[in-house]
Amino acid sequence: MEAAERGAVTVCVTGAGGFVASWLVKLLLSTARYAVRGTVRDLGDGKNAHLMTLEDASERLQLVKADMLDYGSVASAVAGCEGVFHVASPVPSGQPSNPEEDVIAPAVTGTLNVLKACYEAKVKRVVVVSSVAAVFNNPNWPKGEAFTEDSWSDEEYCRKNEEWYFLSKTLAEHEAFAYAAKTGLDIVTICPSLVIGPLLQPTVNTSVNIFLSYIKGDQKTVNNGPKNLVDVRDVADALLLAYENPQASGRYLCSSPALRVSDIVNILKTSYPTYTCPQKFVEVEGSNTYNTEKLRKLGWTSRPMEETLQDSVECYRALGILN
Repeated sequence: MEAAERGAVTVCVTGAGGFVASWLVKLLLSTARYAVRGTVRDLGDGKNAHLMTLEDASERLQLVKADMLDYGSVASAVAGCEGVFHVASPVPSGQPSNPEEDVIAPAVTGTLNVLKACYEAKVKRVVVVSSVAAVFNNPNWPKGEAFTEDSWSDEEYCRKNEEWYFLSKTLAEHEAFAYAAKTGLDIVTICPSLVIGPLLQPTVNTSVNIFLSYIKGDQKTVNNGPKNLVDVRDVADALLLAYENPQASGRYLCSSPALRVSDIVNILKTSYPTYTCPQKFVEVEGSNTYNTEKLRKLGWTSRPMEETLQDSVECYRALGILN
């Protein structure tokens, strides 16, 4: 971490080995303005090895062991950091057997541990990754109207429908802003839609698996409604913008313009005709759309989804995920 002594700002990224966090670490290192301290659960786990292969990682990236439920390890990780990006959060691939313990507690308690540690360490700004899952599960939002940052998922509605991930993100984000109001800690949240794109880490995450199902022949028939997607690299850009812009405040929706599933499949079929894509589409009514004007006012742009889809497939082929 010699760069920190040469004027680079030290920032912490929690859950550094994950899908979004890996791209954020890469972006932070590429600017040459930051020394990055990344938290991982196990320093010896090979799934984090890709981080140290990133350009300039040997000079400006330090990996530290931390468990978000262990306040002491979190406090040690953020001590001395000017900024913190809280990215770590469990994303269940199926219905959890114990949602309170497996999903909700890690998200809520983990977030509060990070925020408390940041307050004690006098961190200047914390950027928290939330999700549109904390936005759209709102039965009272006007039908057909694009969601804005003013919409929050209804907690009781989430519980009733056993949407535990939605509930965990909603509770964690509410707690974050309550903590900000109580302490004055500068907290900004980013709420991405379904994040897809090229992988840096060796393991396939939940959101990428959803995208892969369209091209691996897993589904012959799919519902044809608008799909809200966002490139992982664009999410990393949003996080850095939210950190660096002094005017940034509150929450920000982060999503590319919606594409119908049939349009996604047609793009894939045109570029990769040998893959087994869905053949039949069932038209469905109703869809969620997101107003991203607030984020775009910070200077955020999203790349064309055609570019994202192609870059993704080429990456998955190179990794052997797709033949």
